[in-house]
Amino acid sequence: MAGDPNILSDFILPANQSAVDGSFFTFTDMRVLIGAPEPTNFKVLKASLAEFPALNGQSVSTAVLQFPADAVNPPHTHPRSAELLFLIFGSLQVGFVDTTNKLYTQTLQEGDMFVFPKGLVHFQYNVDSKHSALAVSAFGSANAGTVSVPNSVFTTGIDDDILAKSFKTDVATIQAIKAGLAPKP
Repeated sequence: MAGDPNILSDFILPANQSAVDGSFFTFTDMRVLIGAPEPTNFKVLKASLAEFPALNGQSVSTAVLQFPADAVNPPHTHPRSAELLFLIFGSLQVGFVDTTNKLYTQTLQEGDMFVFPKGLVHFQYNVDSKHSALAVSAFGSANAGTVSVPNSVFTTGIDDDILAKSFKTDVATIQAIKAGLAPKP
């Protein structure tokens, strides 16, 4: 099933619980954002089914995206949901590619919203070299999933020869790209 199932009750309890109170429906992990220093790299703080079990069956989740100056959220997809991004402060260049390979881009300002259709490759980039940006994304799934294009292509073990032929380059270039994506010790 590619989306969240419809449920026949108001909410779904975890298997190990028979009763809950209001704290079950409260997510406090976003409190770390209040008064925190700005991150030095792009950072996502999620409230999805994995982090917030009360979302099970509710077909919603959210994420806070923190963009330091000149930071990018690399091309990626959410296979089970569209994404509605709301820019709180800063500016972002955003875009997605449709199934005909047409690129749609926009530069967002504070207060703007942008929708990334379900399953399409998209990105966000803070082009400002001096100021950070902050956005909140909403998803129509408790588990939207994220497939990073660079990681899925270059870190999953696809043969270097296949990648070199696919990108019309040589193996040395592919290996250089993979070295740049490797975790730093």
